[in-house]
Amino acid sequence: MIVYNITIKIHPGIEKEWIRWQKEEHIPDIMSSQNFIEYKFYKLLDQNEDDGLTYVVQYTASSIEDYKNYITNTAPLLREKAIKKWGDKFIAFRTVMQVVN
Repeated sequence: MIVYNITIKIHPGIEKEWIRWQKEEHIPDIMSSQNFIEYKFYKLLDQNEDDGLTYVVQYTASSIEDYKNYITNTAPLLREKAIKKWGDKFIAFRTVMQVVN
């Protein structure tokens, strides 16, 4: 299993609208790619919020091939849509992890 981890720091002024957009639009768009089998959405606690609020979304893929397919075929368009909508009010850091049992 592969976990695609996206850590996002957002401007506090967009929090409610951004969460709604994540739940109603962005996450469903990613999941509709059919490259991931589940996701989890978190808000980080005990963080210095002076420079923004931090959220994490983790998407689980069955294989590295599914992840790569998403990155190649779906991610560029969705990243562009996010930038057009939110501009400089967010920054995202992405990592890829393998589940170790």
